[in-house]
Amino acid sequence: MQKKKAATSAGEPWPKGVAKPAQRALVAAGYTSVDQLANARQADLAALHGMGAKALDILRNALKQSGKSFRG
Repeated sequence: MQKKKAATSAGEPWPKGVAKPAQRALVAAGYTSVDQLANARQADLAALHGMGAKALDILRNALKQSGKSFRG
């Protein structure tokens, strides 16, 4: 039986595939981990400069794996 792959690797706050501009936008907005995004509205994240649809999809899936979702 295989273990489920973690959304993030050790020492990496963001899942693989989230581009550097999106990572910088999240950090600039005060987010340092995927878990914190459960308190964020998806529309607010989408408005960040550097945040694209692909990054949002990856982050949404990472939250879902931990049983969480965006606030709205």
